[in-house]
Amino acid sequence: MSEAYERERQNNARLDELSAKVSALRGVTIDIYDSARSHEVIESTSETFSSMGTQLKGSATRLGRMAASGNKVAIFKLSGIIIGVVLVLYYIWRLFF
Repeated sequence: MSEAYERERQNNARLDELSAKVSALRGVTIDIYDSARSHEVIESTSETFSSMGTQLKGSATRLGRMAASGNKVAIFKLSGIIIGVVLVLYYIWRLFF
């Protein structure tokens, strides 16, 4: 009877060890999944900024051509846009600092 009790105790101890290892493995798996998801978000954000940079470059090129054409209204529009951007950046800078 004592031998059966000892084996049962050993089995329970090993079951507890196995349960702890499974829990640790589950934690590692969840961490890997979260890390992979965060990398996807970073890559998506990088692609978005790259696309925005390309669009901004195209807009700047069009604005440059517009200003080079010598049209006074176009030059005033370009000046207004530049002044507006500077003011927005200034107010954002003041808001945070």
